[in-house]
Amino acid sequence: MNTIRQHILVLGAALTLLSPALRSEQSQKASRPTQEDRIKKLEERSDAAEKAASSAATEKDYITRSQKEYESYYQKVLNTQAWTLGIMGLILTAVFGLVARFSLNMFEERTKIAAAEATAQMRNEYARTFAKEVQKLWDSSSADIKKLKEAVTAQIVELEQNLKNRSEFQIQFVQGLAGGVDERPGDSVLTFRQALRAYKSGKSRSLIETKVGATTVRYIFESLRKKHGETYVEKAREELADPLYNDLEEELAFAALQSPWLTPLINERSPAIPEPSAPGPAEEPHATALIPEIQPAEPGLTVDEESDSCRLLNS
Repeated sequence: MNTIRQHILVLGAALTLLSPALRSEQSQKASRPTQEDRIKKLEERSDAAEKAASSAATEKDYITRSQKEYESYYQKVLNTQAWTLGIMGLILTAVFGLVARFSLNMFEERTKIAAAEATAQMRNEYARTFAKEVQKLWDSSSADIKKLKEAVTAQIVELEQNLKNRSEFQIQFVQGLAGGVDERPGDSVLTFRQALRAYKSGKSRSLIETKVGATTVRYIFESLRKKHGETYVEKAREELADPLYNDLEEELAFAALQSPWLTPLINERSPAIPEPSAPGPAEEPHATALIPEIQPAEPGLTVDEESDSCRLLNS
């Protein structure tokens, strides 16, 4: 529009400048001007001005339409580009989202695979270590069980032997007492000897009290005294010579306290051991002390003594 206005102003200025020149030029010509010619010229000028104005208005309308069309076109182009950019942004966002999700899924799968492999490796390592530890524990337990079994077996054997010796002693001792009650001194001697053997086999383990062993020894010699009558001293001396009475010095001493007539016979059997001639520190020999002689008592076993023996045996 500014351009059209400038054209119109330039055209008006040109007409203004040219009109005096034309007038002066007509006045100077020698031709005869007429009113009609002037009117025609003015009409021509008016037509030219109208045409110029119409052309200017047409050009203005054209320019306005063109400007609107350009504005509409550029607006459409802008909108199209905006939509295109928006759609491209959405597409790119979707693509990036899919790529990210795919990457995350792949990472997760790889992580799961790596974790599964590590878990399997740890499980295998743990299984091997556990198997080794179990084998060590089994070997150790087997050795301990074997030792424990051997110890328990030894204890059971010892308990069985102790029970056997104790039962054998009790049976033989009771049978000897029964023989004494039934006036069978010969049988009493035999059964008391068997009881004394059972007592001696368990002496190292202190299975039976020493007092019970001494009572058994005493009953043997009292049964011999009752069996052989006047010759009981010689029979008792022969009995003391039996190896059965070895290592039974304490029991013989206790028996001599109960039966004083055994004292000289026991002293004859166990003489004092002489001291060694070589000087210097040495272990003293275990010599059996001489038992003081006591006046002999009446032979035979009384009912009270048998009752005391039974109570001692039960204890």
